[in-house]
Amino acid sequence: MHFRLRYLHHDFELPPGRFLIGRSTECQLSLDDPLVSRKHALLVVTPDSIELQDLGSRNGVLVNDEKISTSRDVNHGDRITIGSQSMTIYAPPEEAPTVRAFDIARGDLHVTVTAMDPVRVPVSESVEPKDEGTSKRDAFRLLGGVAEKALVLGRAEEAERLLSTMLDHVMQTVREGADIDDSLIEQAGYYAAKLAGATNKGAWVNYVIELYASKRKPCSAATIDELHAVFRKVKDIDLAALRAYVDALREEATKLGPADRFLVQRIEGLERLVAAQ
Repeated sequence: MHFRLRYLHHDFELPPGRFLIGRSTECQLSLDDPLVSRKHALLVVTPDSIELQDLGSRNGVLVNDEKISTSRDVNHGDRITIGSQSMTIYAPPEEAPTVRAFDIARGDLHVTVTAMDPVRVPVSESVEPKDEGTSKRDAFRLLGGVAEKALVLGRAEEAERLLSTMLDHVMQTVREGADIDDSLIEQAGYYAAKLAGATNKGAWVNYVIELYASKRKPCSAATIDELHAVFRKVKDIDLAALRAYVDALREEATKLGPADRFLVQRIEGLERLVAAQ
């Protein structure tokens, strides 16, 4: 049986032997992903089976969305998740062209894939990359899930480290006036508000204010809920920026529906809360 690893629209041959996955350049599959350990997981390939081992990674290894304890056999169609990267074991019924190795940029993650031997060939130009907005949403969702688990465990600094790069990217995109998916704005605002509560840093509240003020639209209900929970304990909130944001929302009031107007009222309540402190 010929096994392959399907990743980023490519199939990689898995000959009998050991196939190491992690951030280290020593790995056969080297992923520049902050959620991936240096030596994260190992595939032990035989002619008839593949054993997947978690090498004591910090964030674990999932097979079909279930975390493995130490090791388990994987079969055709099994989906492996390592960090924010997903790949699938594939046992094709007949031979097909295989890409042996490549370097590719996926969104803001640069991924280096090295085959069992040092041969390198470019990615085929005929392969259509995943939509950039979808890739970023998926990455944010995965990072956010891990960060929320860190917050539950009281690891605020770890959650902040995980999310900072993506949050900075969203803000930079907004400041440059470039188009950005509304769902990314919503995710960024929500997680920034969560970080504000976990770290007691007013900078994350100010992040939310600037983010939504630039779009002249009210925060999502979930983000407002988070802000209400933290406004009494977080210091250094930029009241002038918050007031300017509220004024901008009032100017847009005639364009808003009932649900959004209610959100504006809740944001006005936040302004009064900060002003009273």
